[in-house]
Amino acid sequence: MTGSAHEDRLFEQITPYLSLGLHRTPIARSVGFGDALALYKSFEKIKSLRPDVLHGHGAKGGVVARIIGSALRAKRYRVARIYSPHGGSLHFSRSSLSGCGVFAAERLLEHLTDAIVFVCDFERQTYEAKIGVPRCAQRMIYNGINDRDFVAIPTRSDSVHFIYVGMLRDLKGPDVFIEAFARTERKVGHPLSALIIGDGPDHDRYRDMIEQRGFGRRIALLPAMPVKEAFAMSSIVVVPSRAEAMPYIVLEALAAGKSVIATRVGGIPEVLGANSDALVEPGDAEDLANVMARAVTAPDWHGATMPDRQAFKTKFSASAMADQTLTVYREHLTPH
Repeated sequence: MTGSAHEDRLFEQITPYLSLGLHRTPIARSVGFGDALALYKSFEKIKSLRPDVLHGHGAKGGVVARIIGSALRAKRYRVARIYSPHGGSLHFSRSSLSGCGVFAAERLLEHLTDAIVFVCDFERQTYEAKIGVPRCAQRMIYNGINDRDFVAIPTRSDSVHFIYVGMLRDLKGPDVFIEAFARTERKVGHPLSALIIGDGPDHDRYRDMIEQRGFGRRIALLPAMPVKEAFAMSSIVVVPSRAEAMPYIVLEALAAGKSVIATRVGGIPEVLGANSDALVEPGDAEDLANVMARAVTAPDWHGATMPDRQAFKTKFSASAMADQTLTVYREHLTPH
């Protein structure tokens, strides 16, 4: 039940390549009674498609894929049931009542799972620490970028110093970015410029925050757009998330030849390097401002800080990701 016209356009672009079609069913981010209706609608549609593999991404996607896959098996129709957590339930705390309930449900659902595919080692370690070592098959497969996306995108003549690209909600940290921007200006001693690009539930609050801080002319808000268009607007991409699994925006920005400043969360250190000078502590505007200031003042900060381009491409290619994922599917396919 989230998204915008930008996501609609992305779905339209991939539809011609989907032999089973594209079928969208609304579902809320939080748990609610509406989930039952979404599950029923998904079951009716999936049953008619008769797929060989159901791969659920995220907590709710995982529930839908595994419950429906198991229901189809009860009807003597064999289907591989694959799950990729992607944060979601992994963001909960073991000390909270809700967290205990979610983790218990995840443990129970392992009985309906053929394999869990983690997209980074952080995700796997977090799952094992909070839920336990999976009782089903597991594999760690990094997200990958298509070869055609490994092309440097030059910045426009009217580019800004920094851009944030992503969902406009506190989990992703736009508020930290705005505060860090103010501190960065004080550190470098002159005005800077930035763009916040995206859609989300907290858009109006961030707009008010920008205006109240007097940044109306130096920080602009733009709706979500193709990342290649966004990357042309700056040479530095800031990813200030409070929590992540393995965000594609980091991979896409590096593939486009951009400098990336990001928080030390999720699998991001596995991309930039555990000791990278581009990593900052989540929610720490001062730490973020220090790195932002170095990025715009230190000579060749990009060359000294960003990962080796060829090594990055080898590790995070879409072809490697696809080959490994298809291997998992084939291992768990069974005759109908």
